[in-house]
Amino acid sequence: MSVITCFNKTKRDAREILSYFVRNPQAADTLDGIVRWRLLSEVVHRKVEETSVAIEWLVEQGLLLETRSPGVGPIFSLNPEKISEAQCILDAGIRTSSQKKTKEK
Repeated sequence: MSVITCFNKTKRDAREILSYFVRNPQAADTLDGIVRWRLLSEVVHRKVEETSVAIEWLVEQGLLLETRSPGVGPIFSLNPEKISEAQCILDAGIRTSSQKKTKEK
């Protein structure tokens, strides 16, 4: 990582931390506490992205249905016509996971 990249990351991290304290002027925390809420925020952000990609794939496969209504975000539900296909996918995942555990022993 270049010096410029490190400097830019440090500035970005500093702005993020400062932003939290400006939004919460009465806040006080230890280094460990700050690290925890920053990590939690990063994990949540990553999980939202991962979940969005997974849901998009499930909708494309027809396994989930997407319903849209004005003023509400999309609602997802299991496609009743694809229940057996969904169960096969889950069963295959369970077998694959069990096979990995058996090989590790």
